[in-house]
Amino acid sequence: MNTYFNIRYEFDKNQIHNAIAVRLSQPGSDYICVADGVILNNANRNNAYLDVVNGGMFSICDSSFVPLYIKWLYGIRYNQYCGSEIFKDIIASQKYRMIFLGTQQHILDGLKGQIMKFNPNVEKMKFIELPFRNVDEFDYPEIANLINNDHADIVWIALGAPKQEIFMANLKPYLNRGVMIAVGAAFKFYSGLDVKRAPDWMVNNHLEFIYRIFSEPKKQLKRCSWILATLPGLLFSEWKRKKHICNLNMQHS
Repeated sequence: MNTYFNIRYEFDKNQIHNAIAVRLSQPGSDYICVADGVILNNANRNNAYLDVVNGGMFSICDSSFVPLYIKWLYGIRYNQYCGSEIFKDIIASQKYRMIFLGTQQHILDGLKGQIMKFNPNVEKMKFIELPFRNVDEFDYPEIANLINNDHADIVWIALGAPKQEIFMANLKPYLNRGVMIAVGAAFKFYSGLDVKRAPDWMVNNHLEFIYRIFSEPKKQLKRCSWILATLPGLLFSEWKRKKHICNLNMQHS
C-alpha cells in the first residue's frame, strides 16, 4: 500500500483480495473506495472527503491515468484495477454472501439477472433500492440492521461519488462485520439495461473517458472540466513530494 496524490492506494490484486479475506475473518466492518479521477479530484479539494476516502482499508485505482502519472513521476509501473473488474472478480469467485444496495429497482433487477450467469448463488441474495435522499438523511441503524440480519460478507454500494463513500463511512459503525465496496457505475454496466463500459481497446488506450462523455455528455463533461482544472496543481504537488522524499533519503544515506 502506498500514498500518491494524498490517497492510500493498494494496486496489487492479490493483496486486495487477501486483505478482504483477513478483514472478514475478524469482527467489525470496513470499506474500500474505488478511486477514479472524480474521487481523486474531489478528495484533493475537500479535506473532510479526503479523510473519508482514506478512512477505509484502502482505495483501489479505478483511473487508467493515475498509473501513468506515477510512472512519469516515480518510474514505478502499476496497473489499474477498476470497480467493474473487482465487482466481477468477487462475484465470480462464489466465495461470499453479498448484498447489493443501489438507487433504481429496474437496474437492480437487470443486474441480478445478468450476474446470475457467473454466480447462480446470487439468486438468493438481496438487491435493495435505496431512496433518493441526502447522504445525511439515511436511517443508518435501520440499514445496518438489515445487513446484519442478512449476514452478508460483501456489501456492494452504488450511489455515485462522493455520496457512496460518505454513506460507507456513516454506515460502518453500525455494522457487525463485512466489507463495503462502492462501485459507482458497475451496477449499470452489468445490468444490461443502461450505460455499458467502453470497449477493451478504448480502455487499454486510456480512452474510456471519451466513451463515457458520449454516453453521458452533460454529467461527464462537467467532471472532466474539474479534473483538467485541478490536474496541474496535483501533479506539481506530487512532484514536490517526490523531491522531498528524495532529499530525506539522501540525508539518511
